[in-house]
Amino acid sequence: MLRHLPKINDPNLLVGPETSDDAAVYRVSDDTAVIQTLDFFPPMVDDPYIFGQIAAANALSDVYAMGGRPLLALNIVCFPNCLDVKVLKEILRGGADKVNEAGAVIAGGHSVEDNEPKYGLAVCGIVQPDKMLSNSGAVPGDMLVLTKPLGTGIINTAIKGDIASEETAALAVKYMSMLNNKAAEAMLKVGVNACTDITGFGFLGHAAEMARASNVTLEIWSKECPVIPGVKDLAMMGMIPAGAYNNRYHLGDNVVFDLSVPREIQDVLFDPQTSGGLLISVSKNKAHHLMEILKQEQVPAALVGCVTSKNNTLISVR
Repeated sequence: MLRHLPKINDPNLLVGPETSDDAAVYRVSDDTAVIQTLDFFPPMVDDPYIFGQIAAANALSDVYAMGGRPLLALNIVCFPNCLDVKVLKEILRGGADKVNEAGAVIAGGHSVEDNEPKYGLAVCGIVQPDKMLSNSGAVPGDMLVLTKPLGTGIINTAIKGDIASEETAALAVKYMSMLNNKAAEAMLKVGVNACTDITGFGFLGHAAEMARASNVTLEIWSKECPVIPGVKDLAMMGMIPAGAYNNRYHLGDNVVFDLSVPREIQDVLFDPQTSGGLLISVSKNKAHHLMEILKQEQVPAALVGCVTSKNNTLISVR
């Protein structure tokens, strides 16, 4: 819907809505730009403290994807009056602990009464303009790195149906609440060309945004894409969230699958992620160094594809 708004012509707006990027970036001086983002959603887990952590990690991720450092956050809260206020306190405590882990501070926020709890953050970060990243810098020859395994949407669907094992559910919580700070620090050390984080549009949806913004085609190696243990079996059982079908429909012919890619793997690649990893486009001669640093920092990263010159599709999956 943003395409219907008047186009913004401000030379200091370094990143706006045109490329469907993760956050807005505005230059305030020659060596400082402000990153602004917000995100909030209803619970995907029952534990209010863990929900607060996940929601905060998800909101902070946008700043990391732009190569920035989060400074300040404001709570965004929707809460029904029929629930015990202790639940809200636990949500806010989870968010505050995760923001503190990121080295930022929460300085207030705003709440409204609603029928369903929702929580998230408006986050402000900073970045040097010449070190800023966006989803529009991928170039042919780059390698693609993904820093978290896929499948949280499928697991959350299975949890609702009381089908996911305790081990699989625990892994989903682990990855959803994990900050992308170490991955961001690694890519800044190496110097990469483009980045985006993987959230509700799924791996392929956000990859397609990178391909479109960079005017390239991404080749995805499905066998190399990391998947949370147990997810493939759940996908084969039909534990596919509605968002995955929406993502598939929305992308349409912009994604072409090789006949060898199983349907359950396709579903995983379309699966909407909550607080997913970073998708990084890095030059081939730097990819090995980046992977070494990520391994040292215990970031569960994998090489998942490459960037090619633009052809008749945005994504090719083999």
